[in-house]
Amino acid sequence: ELKEVVEFLKSPEKFNTLGARIPHGVLLVGPPGTGKTLLARACAGEAGVPFYSISGSDFVEMYVGVGASRVRDLFDKAKKTMPCIIFIDEIDSMGGKRHSKQSNYDRQTLNTLLSEMDGFDGSNGVVVIAATNRLEDLDSALTRPGRFDSHFAVSLPATAKERKLIINLYAENKKFAEDVDMEAFAKETIGNSPASIKTTLNEAAIIAARRNNGIINREILDEAWMKQLMEGHLKKNADKDNIELVAWHEAGHALAGLLM
Repeated sequence: ELKEVVEFLKSPEKFNTLGARIPHGVLLVGPPGTGKTLLARACAGEAGVPFYSISGSDFVEMYVGVGASRVRDLFDKAKKTMPCIIFIDEIDSMGGKRHSKQSNYDRQTLNTLLSEMDGFDGSNGVVVIAATNRLEDLDSALTRPGRFDSHFAVSLPATAKERKLIINLYAENKKFAEDVDMEAFAKETIGNSPASIKTTLNEAAIIAARRNNGIINREILDEAWMKQLMEGHLKKNADKDNIELVAWHEAGHALAGLLM
């Protein structure tokens, strides 16, 4: 589906003569770190068009009317350089559901975005791509057909084969010892995002540079992986009683999980 967006940006006249209209907005939905921003950049790179990137929080300002004016300025700039891509990251921070307790200025920012997205007909080559991990929080007027009418799920890599491709990408410029088995590492990293895999390999490279002439062996990779998994460093000076206490505590979690 995204390749079709790229094809449209390359040659919009081909679609227009056939009466086809490319979606006004493309919404990339998925957990943090799955590569939504990279996908949007890749679309612009493949099509060879300008890429305007902004975060939804950039529109939410303490000054009255600034958010709405930024939306107008962004679309005016895009229309002068079309075909192009406007990318709005974390759109839920400015496109959340409207309610009575919300300030007029927040609603004004969203209303301006809605009217701007209605203001072009799709044939002029401006495609809005937005990313969120909170689809349920978005205002229904934003996700209706005619605005963000194409929703693409950008999920976590589901298989070891997919994770292996990501590992290969981020391992290209690093040195590994013979005892490192990338197939096994791909199986161990189940449930991890590409961003966390990238962080793990980078951490391993840092440890290797400090300790092993830049060569990542299995021990170093395991240490970096556990640091990412446990969100902190290994406690090397913990006393035996404390370790036993933590072991009982974690066994309690496991038992409760098994029984319930």
